[in-house]
Amino acid sequence: MDRMFAPWRIEWVERDGDDDIEGCPFCVLPERENAREARVVARNDEAFVLLNNYPYNPGHAMVIPHAHTGEFRDLDDDALLGQARLKQRTFDAVERALHPDAFNTGMNLGGPAGGSITDHVHTHVVPRWGGDTNFMPVVSDTKVIVEAVDETYDRLRAAFADLDGARDPGPDAAVEF
Repeated sequence: MDRMFAPWRIEWVERDGDDDIEGCPFCVLPERENAREARVVARNDEAFVLLNNYPYNPGHAMVIPHAHTGEFRDLDDDALLGQARLKQRTFDAVERALHPDAFNTGMNLGGPAGGSITDHVHTHVVPRWGGDTNFMPVVSDTKVIVEAVDETYDRLRAAFADLDGARDPGPDAAVEF
């Protein structure tokens, strides 16, 4: 019999379901005092990088403009440029920390597109490796995530902090650009 161990998932299993978020999580999380607990890893004046709580792969991040809108066309030039620049830095940090072979990126705009949060646009950045998919999703409808989100956070935060132009305000704060 094969066994799959994921002891870090106990935190998810034992959660009480009360995540203390009232309102849009993409507006609430970057305002929290402890960025590490909120999983906000980097930020600039226009956008921030948030690790996905339900990652497709280790390093699955979202680059999110601060502007609250579900309509991409509503973002002004500053928001568009700020998000794009932070997306570039996200590619750099993920490559330094995790060494993926490729990336998937995309936006789910509207509920039918698959987005669970439809009123605040965000871009997914998903690192990919040759062979990161196997029989598990096909045969057993199971995706194996090989690293805990908290460990990925630490690796990515360190990589962001090492990028040119980064300012590191401390271990519980997001890296700033």
